[in-house]
Amino acid sequence: MELTHLNELEKATKKGRAQLFRLGIGLLFIIGVMLYTVVRIDATHGGSLFIVIAAMIGGYMAMNIGANDVANNVGPAVGSRALTLGGALIIAAIFEAAGAIIAGGEVVGTIRSGIIDPNLIQSADTFVWIMMAALLAAAVWLNIATVMGAPVSTTHSIVGAVLGAGIASSGLGIADWDTVAKIVASWVVSPLMGGAIGAGFLYLIKRSITYRTDLIASSRRAVPYLVAAMAFAFGTYLMIKGLNRIWSVSIVQALGVGLVLAILVFWGARPIIDRQARLIGNSKAGVNRLFTVPLIFAAALLSFAHGSNDVANAVGPLAAIVEVVGSGSGTITAAAPVPLWVMIVGALGIAVGLWLYGPRVIRTVGSEITELDQMRAYCIAMAATLTVILASQLGLPVSTTHVAVGAVFGVGFLREYLKSQYARMLETIKSHHPEGDQAAIDAFLAKFAKASIDEKGRMLRELKRKAKRSMDPAHFSKLERQSLRKVYRHELVKRSQVLKIVAAWVVTVPASAFMAAMLFFTIKGMLTG
Repeated sequence: MELTHLNELEKATKKGRAQLFRLGIGLLFIIGVMLYTVVRIDATHGGSLFIVIAAMIGGYMAMNIGANDVANNVGPAVGSRALTLGGALIIAAIFEAAGAIIAGGEVVGTIRSGIIDPNLIQSADTFVWIMMAALLAAAVWLNIATVMGAPVSTTHSIVGAVLGAGIASSGLGIADWDTVAKIVASWVVSPLMGGAIGAGFLYLIKRSITYRTDLIASSRRAVPYLVAAMAFAFGTYLMIKGLNRIWSVSIVQALGVGLVLAILVFWGARPIIDRQARLIGNSKAGVNRLFTVPLIFAAALLSFAHGSNDVANAVGPLAAIVEVVGSGSGTITAAAPVPLWVMIVGALGIAVGLWLYGPRVIRTVGSEITELDQMRAYCIAMAATLTVILASQLGLPVSTTHVAVGAVFGVGFLREYLKSQYARMLETIKSHHPEGDQAAIDAFLAKFAKASIDEKGRMLRELKRKAKRSMDPAHFSKLERQSLRKVYRHELVKRSQVLKIVAAWVVTVPASAFMAAMLFFTIKGMLTG
């Protein structure tokens, strides 16, 4: 056997060992959840097998939430190199778990988003079967999406699963089809809103900083305001999404907290940014470094808010099963108290899943859709928070996954558009110079590259006026025109990734619903003979 073949075999073996290691750790976690649940319910619930099985599935679901959904919070920061992958995993694990345990709430909804009517469920046993089938189906779908490297909405996964299991148990009449229609509409609304806001912030940064000739001076002026805007957005977001289960505030109060935080951050950050701006070079790379620390804070706060909210996707159905089976009351409620041990299972599951399988989706969001730097990652973080704040006040159901990934799309497509516009400017410059006068073209292009955006426009207008007066506009050669057209078609957003992710979004609800329906019939058949 040749040496090259041995090297390939060794690489394949090493990859297989890593996969087996991750699988083994995941199985150990599930076994640990089983043992932990047995210990907990022996003292309070009499050791119900249903609760042990539900806890296993809840732990599996939490692992998949960590593996898939957390990428939205830290992916852009990793892709822009504001955080290393290891640093992002540590921050996300700590703050996801802290958000779940500290601010996850004592009561969570058992039927997500009111998607089905609990009054139409025939019995408590049927309700338990619905919850178990929904939890397992959502977890399996998230697992499949993670293997594909596609970031999908965990909320949509569990909503679709509850819908499918509910219909399987009681027919189509149990579903709230108005809510279903809103969720379908959010497939379009969420990414479009996120993309528009993300692109808007990127264009603002380009006009106020990177299109200026003196990047240092423009950074000293603009960056403190941008950091203060981030403090305002994240302060408001944290109040209405991260702490809402332990401290209920109105939108006016949340905006007030955000405004106070923005003022404090502005005056605190201004001298720091002023000192840093004097040390950086007059380049985009230097400006990018000014956004590194804000992005680290953004990743931490997004993870905290995510843990406090989306852990309910894992522990909501589990809490419902514990309430119905453990109490023995047989009462079906729209909300259930969450024992601390249940919240701990959800929090640890998210952290374990993030560490074992999160890097795959983090890389997809951070680097495989479009190239990100710190300024672009800032725009994505702002789009994610502002869209959720705006949508929550308008009553629009949006997915944070769709918003964040939509913002990545928006940033990438804006860059494509601006690149093509710049290529057209170069074509205009060359077409208005004599074809053989390369020295004049090079001199004009050098001056054009250093000019501000306003000066560029003035130079182009003046060039066109001169060409009209001379009545002798020169033209590109055929080869030059073909080269420029290739520039127009240069893709900064990978279309294959866009198609894969959008397809995964579209099929999330029906796929999880179908699997949940099949699992419901399976569970029912096994338990009723």
